Amino acid sequence: MVFNVSLGFQNLQAETRNPKTQKYSVLLADTVIVGEKFADVVTSKCTKAVKDVAYSFNEDDQEEDRLKVKPDRRGSEATLSKATLRSDNHEMSKEELRRQHQAELARQKNEETARRLAGGGSAATDNRGGAKTIGDLIAYKNVNDLPPPRDFMIQIDQRNEAIILPIHGSMVPFHVATVKSVSSQQDGNRTCYIRIIFNVPGTPFNPHDANSLKFQGSIYLKEVSFRSKDSRHISEVVQQIKTLRRQVTSRESERAERATLVSQEKLQLSSYKFKPIKLLDLWVRPPFGGRGRKLTGSLETHTNGLRYSTSRPDERVDVMFGNIKHAFFQPAEKEMITLLHFHLHNHIMVGNKKTKDVQFYIEVIDVVQTIGGSKRSAYDPDEIEEEQRERDRKNKINMDFQNFVNRVNDVWSQPQFKTLDLEFDQPLRELGFHGVPHKVSAFIVPTSSCLVELIETPCVVITLSEIEIVNLERVGLGQKNFDMTVVFKDFKRDVLRIDSIPSTSLDGIKEWLNTTDLKYYESRLNLNWRPILKTITDDPEKFIEDGGWEFLNMEVSDSDSENSADSDQGYMPSDVQSDSGSDDEDDLSESLVESEDDEEEDSEEDSEEEEGKTWEELEREASYADREKGDGSDSEEERKRRKIKAFGKAREPARAPTRPSARPPTRPPARPPARPVARPPDRRNVSSSLHKRPKLR
Repeated sequence: MVFNVSLGFQNLQAETRNPKTQKYSVLLADTVIVGEKFADVVTSKCTKAVKDVAYSFNEDDQEEDRLKVKPDRRGSEATLSKATLRSDNHEMSKEELRRQHQAELARQKNEETARRLAGGGSAATDNRGGAKTIGDLIAYKNVNDLPPPRDFMIQIDQRNEAIILPIHGSMVPFHVATVKSVSSQQDGNRTCYIRIIFNVPGTPFNPHDANSLKFQGSIYLKEVSFRSKDSRHISEVVQQIKTLRRQVTSRESERAERATLVSQEKLQLSSYKFKPIKLLDLWVRPPFGGRGRKLTGSLETHTNGLRYSTSRPDERVDVMFGNIKHAFFQPAEKEMITLLHFHLHNHIMVGNKKTKDVQFYIEVIDVVQTIGGSKRSAYDPDEIEEEQRERDRKNKINMDFQNFVNRVNDVWSQPQFKTLDLEFDQPLRELGFHGVPHKVSAFIVPTSSCLVELIETPCVVITLSEIEIVNLERVGLGQKNFDMTVVFKDFKRDVLRIDSIPSTSLDGIKEWLNTTDLKYYESRLNLNWRPILKTITDDPEKFIEDGGWEFLNMEVSDSDSENSADSDQGYMPSDVQSDSGSDDEDDLSESLVESEDDEEEDSEEDSEEEEGKTWEELEREASYADREKGDGSDSEEERKRRKIKAFGKAREPARAPTRPSARPPTRPPARPPARPVARPPDRRNVSSSLHKRPKLR
């Protein structure tokens, strides 16, 4: 049997000053399945978070909005024609409300920016850190620590990270970190050379300038070369030096990155009484380093954080609750993976990589499938069963992730974690749009507090509260795509560009930005933001005096230019028609006609001039041209004879070369001249028709 137990409360008093929300109602319901041996509460598996089980009606607010919009209509909008639709009026009022809201946001944003710049909150500083320095490069503390020489050969000391070179009969040690590059080459006489170049003071991008300052009076060796007959030994030495140098450089860079990390609290493991919440068979991004086979791991929830670990002891990631800034859960709908993403306040190390974003995911569908074997049709039972298995697996994985997320949300709702304000956020796919944030096109989706793209790497997580303004660039008629530039409140950060957004998503993005109280501008061109932000931080007072961010307002600049043009034109009554005005119109019409004629002449090349010429006119022009060339003494009969001769040669077919025969080749009899027929001259070259005779058909 199935029972639905419902309990309702009415006229409950809330602790609020708003008289409209002082009284509220609550309806609680559970579904219970009563079996023969036990009862199962079905609703116990569902979430009990307030945002998932509660909803409210804002009918009063909507009614107030309608009343506010109604009196704002002007006379031009009030007198509607019969052809005006109600949907058009609704769109007009909606657009007008959005413009008013954006104008208010512009005023607030300029005031906020002025206060922040006046307080020095975004003073321009150099983001580049100091040069990477390595500690004192000491290979050996004492001469007695040097290994015994071996026939004055180049030696590699792996333990002390040094190379020992024979120079003028002595073995001289060098720390491998001082080596800039090493190479080898072989000449025609089978003689091999090894060349070692060292870092010296003044070298560009030298990481040892700080160490060289301590020994300014010392003599430095910049380059050294050795010759050998053993090419294999030279290759081994070069390979050992490169390998040792790569290991030392990687270790020192990782040490430098770890030195900049903020110290984290230690993870407190859950006691045996409380079983940790666990999610199995997960992959991690960024992946662990190493060349071995990648392994899946498990994610566990402990007292003050999360731990991801694999079967290898060195592959472990701890994420503290206090270091989590945003947490996202994205189920697989049209994607291949279901994921949990954590955006952190401070960087952590995942393997040997420093990152602020950690992601755990499962592939719900095999990314690579083997297509082969027997041919399958769309109605193959095996194909249908396989698709059903994939759907069941995807739904099961999504449900497992959802249960894990609900249980973690319950942990975060405890009093000790209330100040962290943590909760898993889920992207809103219906508000998403396609774009190129880095190098690959991706589907970018907003959430309640962020704008994210979590599938492609590197991922994108933009906190909405950190955005200063959004500039929509390359917006205009006829454009299929546009770009979006996000300017952050911290002017030291580089702007984020999302390129190649389809123009069909423009209205949706505007509406979403307006509802999230983000000020946006539109421009027809892409802007170079680095000098713009530098100018703002160098002279904030001038920036505020010039209107703040209103220099990006394309509508204001267009309206100002139109007003100036109208003011220069002046007023002229409609019933007054001056002669100058008619002359200007005639000149304008003539210029338009001339421009059209020029275009036709470019495309058809003087077809109109020669269209009406007769055969006699063409004959006279041809004879005149002949006389100018000196052929005027020719008679009419001579010209006809040349015409017939030329016509016969043109009609004679081309023959392939053959063996010479005794019989001479016969020539076709001359055809009588045809009656001349008038043809229009060739349009492609009209000027040449004056110097050519008309052809005969």
